[in-house]
Amino acid sequence: MTTEKVTAGTSLPERRREQRAPRDGIDVSVVIPLLNEEDSLPELHDRITAEFERGKWSGEIVFVDDGSTDSSFRVIETLAGGDSRVRSIKFRRNFGKAAALSAGFACAAGDYVITMDADLQDDPKEIPRLIAKLEEGFDVVSGWKKVRHDPITKTLPSKLFNAVTSFFTGISLHDFNCGLKGYRKAAVKELDLYGELHRYIPALAGWKGFRVTEIEVTHHARQFGTSKYGPARFLNGFLDLMTVMLLTRFTLKPLHLFGMLGAILGTGGFVICAFLVSLKLQFGNIQGRNPLLMLGVLLIITGFQFVSTGLLAEMIASQRGERARDFSVERTIGL
Repeated sequence: MTTEKVTAGTSLPERRREQRAPRDGIDVSVVIPLLNEEDSLPELHDRITAEFERGKWSGEIVFVDDGSTDSSFRVIETLAGGDSRVRSIKFRRNFGKAAALSAGFACAAGDYVITMDADLQDDPKEIPRLIAKLEEGFDVVSGWKKVRHDPITKTLPSKLFNAVTSFFTGISLHDFNCGLKGYRKAAVKELDLYGELHRYIPALAGWKGFRVTEIEVTHHARQFGTSKYGPARFLNGFLDLMTVMLLTRFTLKPLHLFGMLGAILGTGGFVICAFLVSLKLQFGNIQGRNPLLMLGVLLIITGFQFVSTGLLAEMIASQRGERARDFSVERTIGL
């Protein structure tokens, strides 16, 4: 047993940092967000470490326990006791997958970062293929579960979700939601995830200029536990898509969005009111078109409100723009 030497004025967190092994030179970090997956963790650990040995990589496994209520973290502690490559973060409560990935990305030290779910549906044997694709020059490689072992209640909404997301984001992928992905370190360090934005990582990365692609991956049927996702996630996903569109295209130019909508509505209202004015001049009345008059006035007022909202948003964005880094640097020369 190692005896810890306590130095006056040194806090416990600082002493723990001094005891940690150096993490420089790690090739691959596997980040695994999890919630109540105690049964699958030992087998998942064995499969991942087997790939580390096969690929002769210096690797680490970062488990992020997103507030599990079972024995998941105790299992992780046991794994860490026998394998120095195992690291873990435990949340005080369930904060969601985006928060778990963000925490895992922050502490991942590998040149390549692989993410996968903890339920054994993602196959660790795909890790070498993801890395090989990254070595071709891509920054983000997303898995595509072309053959899925899930009920139709999950596969059909997923296809619709992916089609709509590809259309609006301009990133053509078959499976945005696949948990099995590979990243270069530079990509994960620039991702700002919160809420449910983990579904749109390829879109967020692509908008920053990172090269995104996908490969087909093997998908297994769930062996333990139950799915953590219900039908509500698809509705939430489409709402989050609006957030992604705002973040990627209109964060620093909100008037382009609100002004365009306001102009369309205001123009429609102006045309209606102009038509009614022509009736008044021609016939002395508006021919009983009072509902149309109300609609025209409503559209003009609504259009004005949209433009006003856009101007206020521009003022806020201008303050953020002075501090924000709205670009991504790939390399420099002479700096």
